[in-house]
Amino acid sequence: MKEEMTLNLLLLCPLISASFIFLLNIVFKNIRQSIYSFLALAGSGTSAILALYVSYESYFNHKIFNSLLFTWLDIGDFNINIALKADALGAFMVLFVAPVSFLIHVYAVAYMDGDKSYGRFFAYFNLFIFFMFMLVLGSNPIIMFLGWEGVGLTSYALISFYFHDIQNTYAGNKAFILNRIGDFGFLSALMILFVEVGSYGFSFTDIFLHINNINPSTLDLIAILLFVGAMGKSAQIPLYVWLPDAMAGPTPVSALIHAATMVTAGVYMVARFAPIYNMSLDVSLFISYIGAISALFAAVIASRQYDIKKILAYSTMSQLGFMFMALGIHAYTSALFHMFTHAFFKALLFMSAGAIIVAFSHKQDIRELRGLRYSAPVIFIMMLTATITISAIPPFSAFISKDSIMSFLFASGHYDIFILAFIASLFTAYYMFRMIFVMFFSNYFLEAKKSSWFMLYPMIILSLFSIFAGLLNLPELFTGNLNISTWLNLEDKPLEISHTVEIILMLINTIAILAVIFYTYKKYAYTDKILDESEVNIIANKFYIDEIYDYVFVKSLKHFAVYIDTKISYKLIDRSINILALSYAKAGRLFSYIENGNIRFYALYMLVGLMFGFVYLYVLLRLSL
Repeated sequence: MKEEMTLNLLLLCPLISASFIFLLNIVFKNIRQSIYSFLALAGSGTSAILALYVSYESYFNHKIFNSLLFTWLDIGDFNINIALKADALGAFMVLFVAPVSFLIHVYAVAYMDGDKSYGRFFAYFNLFIFFMFMLVLGSNPIIMFLGWEGVGLTSYALISFYFHDIQNTYAGNKAFILNRIGDFGFLSALMILFVEVGSYGFSFTDIFLHINNINPSTLDLIAILLFVGAMGKSAQIPLYVWLPDAMAGPTPVSALIHAATMVTAGVYMVARFAPIYNMSLDVSLFISYIGAISALFAAVIASRQYDIKKILAYSTMSQLGFMFMALGIHAYTSALFHMFTHAFFKALLFMSAGAIIVAFSHKQDIRELRGLRYSAPVIFIMMLTATITISAIPPFSAFISKDSIMSFLFASGHYDIFILAFIASLFTAYYMFRMIFVMFFSNYFLEAKKSSWFMLYPMIILSLFSIFAGLLNLPELFTGNLNISTWLNLEDKPLEISHTVEIILMLINTIAILAVIFYTYKKYAYTDKILDESEVNIIANKFYIDEIYDYVFVKSLKHFAVYIDTKISYKLIDRSINILALSYAKAGRLFSYIENGNIRFYALYMLVGLMFGFVYLYVLLRLSL
């Protein structure tokens, strides 16, 4: 009973707070902002505390939390329950999703201060967290899919939050539509799974016990369709174009979506269905290649972006690519641990970007944000910490998590993927330190507004996790015992690589990254080189992928829709209906001459009828004689 109550509260607290905020926002127009803040922080904070308790019990006592909310379908021996389950993987997910979400809530209290839609914002924010918890705690794919869809819906509301600007609405629409494409793949996979093994039950446990009954080609189809869903949610090629435009939302939304929640859902989903991917080797390798191409592609684009939030958006896509590379070679724990460290440093990066935007009159172009080091020293330290971390420089956390991925890639024998990952790592250091050197190492000086400590305190906490979180899964090479790997106990492919080779790989990677940072410093620090860069080349225009999609898909579908509307709908369907209606009208006018309400006419019709009756009887009798 205690376990059920814990999970139920963890899930429902954000929903309850969102409901109260919605009601207050609708009923009372001039309610105090602090009431909304209290409700939002109470909901997300309670969930964060409960998530830490669940993770503690799971890690130290190997406890699995279960909660049955209600039975949805109960037909004979077959049933589908609306139930929650926090096994090791679920507990690991809420370990960082809930606390990071709470810290972003605290940050948002200051960031959104004075906004006329303050209440609506936090209602959406808490509702988003509720659906994310449903996604990671669902005991079967049905609950996961409901959370998956809910996250997509609320992300649309958050991305297009400032809907008075039509461009923000377009950005929300773009995210929603592209995610629907991915969701179609996810739903199709679940339908095939249900047909194949649904008769045994449809919990994750039931599915994995009976996947051997599925034909290998069908299993490959299920695996690829599931990954289509992951590509949409986690912004991998070709369904990535919504992610940079998602920056239209307020910066706390960007931090929430890009750090620990929505974009990581695809990584979690693939890890959750690991038994399927372990049997679909070709699909798994395909996932690695998509991750490698996405990581490098996004890193190259980020190297010529100037909007601070879009640089970070492409960095998210690139880091997710590293996670999918690891998933594809069945290094599930490495992928999840990099997702864990990514949650902290990426949230810190977006919070730092938001603090800069607020402090410097909502400017986002790094060419206009030069000379910030002395006017915003705390933000500088926080952002530099996160940048060092994402660049995988030792001993910061991402060095541990990314090195694990690189070692697995090398040990797997897929050296082409390893080389793509290595180049992407170098580009990561380049575009991140390009941003740092342009904004903070300059001869210019910009006066800053004072940042609220409500914004700075969460950033300080995240900076500490960005530095030290890697210690939780320290490898044997550094006298660690891989705590996270032992806890999750996933079906990872064994790593066969010597410590000597691993050290050599670390040294090569670190030296190369430091060399790139030095080159970037010489190029951008205390110079105006950033102003000489062209905005019309192919990289700055993101390889014109948006324009290609617009021409190939959007415009072609629009032309097809116009053709259907004018040629088929109007000329065929509308005209057919109009002709039919006209025929009825003409028939009605004809019958109006007969059915005219005149009794004498009706008497005549009766006499004519009787006459025909008598004639019929007469002829019938004559023929019978």
